[in-house]
Amino acid sequence: MAATVPAGLMEGKRALVFGVANKNSIAWAIARALDAAGAQLAIAYQNERLGERVRKLVPELRQQPLLLECDVSFDEQVEAAFATVARHWDRLDVLVHSLAYAPKEALENPFIETTRDDFRIALDVSAYSLVALARAARPLMTAGGAILTMTYYGAQKAVPNYNVMGVAKAALEACVRYLAADLGPQGIRVNAISAGPINTLAARGVRNLTDFIKTHAERSAMKRNITQEDVAYAALFLASDLAASITGEVLFVDAGYNMMGV
Repeated sequence: MAATVPAGLMEGKRALVFGVANKNSIAWAIARALDAAGAQLAIAYQNERLGERVRKLVPELRQQPLLLECDVSFDEQVEAAFATVARHWDRLDVLVHSLAYAPKEALENPFIETTRDDFRIALDVSAYSLVALARAARPLMTAGGAILTMTYYGAQKAVPNYNVMGVAKAALEACVRYLAADLGPQGIRVNAISAGPINTLAARGVRNLTDFIKTHAERSAMKRNITQEDVAYAALFLASDLAASITGEVLFVDAGYNMMGV
């Protein structure tokens, strides 16, 4: 990783990461940063196919993580995953939600043509799953904790081809605020990172992703794109005690793209 992760920053912390699909996943970069900072990890993957990819990545980590299969579309799988965590750990300090999905047609067709079912699926997987995971994590966060999720500028502005995912991310950002209000009295912080476009497996579902990335570099304040590691360093900060009084926020990690007028 380009920067130096502060050794021991997360020593003694336990973190559960959802959303690792392959080595290019933002969730994987976050998992590596947490691991390098001393955290003990659990990694949840959607199905056995993705589980095979995760197991191939594990040797890169400092220590063996707890591996869990969990499709967040099913409440019983969420419950089972957290029951497994509870059997191994007496508490949870960090929950990372890096999950988003919309059917292919909903991303390829104009937003006005989004079907009721595609809308439901996008909102369920991309937004409601944060609520479900936070609810399941709450009993384990006995010493407070940090919950993080990933969003995008398309939640706040109409971005060409982002379509129903923009609506889902807007709902996700609202969920962050309401969860932060509900969980704040328990010392649990909830924040989102709004990352610039990155060529990940999930992002490839958006039409003209290459154009997105090119335009971002041209128009951002820093005239460049961002990397998975850029997001991981911001996530590490928000997960740590350094961000102890930050909650309900959307932190932009986009080289200044969002604040430019043109």
